[in-house]
Amino acid sequence: MKKYLFLTAAVLLFSCSKHNDDNSKGPGYSTERAVGASAHDLLSADPYASLEIQLLYAEGYAPDAAALDQLKSFLQTLCNKPGGVEIVTAQIPAASQPVIGIDDINALEKKYRTIFTTDSSLGVFALYAGSDYTDSNVLGIAYKNTSLCLFGKTIADHSGGLGQASRTKLTATIMEHEFGHLLGLVGNGSPMQTPHEDSDHAHHCNDEHCLMYYATETTDVLGFLISGNVPQLDAHCREDLQANGGK
Repeated sequence: MKKYLFLTAAVLLFSCSKHNDDNSKGPGYSTERAVGASAHDLLSADPYASLEIQLLYAEGYAPDAAALDQLKSFLQTLCNKPGGVEIVTAQIPAASQPVIGIDDINALEKKYRTIFTTDSSLGVFALYAGSDYTDSNVLGIAYKNTSLCLFGKTIADHSGGLGQASRTKLTATIMEHEFGHLLGLVGNGSPMQTPHEDSDHAHHCNDEHCLMYYATETTDVLGFLISGNVPQLDAHCREDLQANGGK
């Protein structure tokens, strides 16, 4: 039986729109909304001219530096942020449990997140966990409007070895795909200019060569990444982002 490895098997949609009471360092910008709710703010220069990403990683699971460079370039290409895009990394204690779920991830964000949205800079939280997800095939999730999580242990298990995909390319693919969901793709915060959502896989593109295609979530992409590059957004996804304030 063919085994499927999900890179982004879940975009967790939160309907809660209340303000984050713990966000005392910002002007009250809610970090508790649904994935895609901050798409325009992430893409446009007004009112947030810069983007600051706090990426925390569990001890022993530092993310690939080249992948972070690729992520920064990806965002600079898509987002109108004349003040720049900054990724701030820091280590947190090693994982205390081998498997974590969404409640655990939310608890870690609440405990360790220190970068929030200010008057001119939009804050994003990214966790690079040292645990597997409750679904062991999942490598990354976007779970709130400015929050995502990658599962570093699972990534390490499926990359960097003989016959495996490059750690850099696999990490970059997951990061960029998850950010694609934060940016409102597909049809989930950045309105489609031309219908291109896969009718069988919500919020994914119907172009099999696109970064946001659902099969990016399967083992097929691992074989591709051995010799190919990180998938790119197709023309329809780019048009959606441009129409919602992006470059």
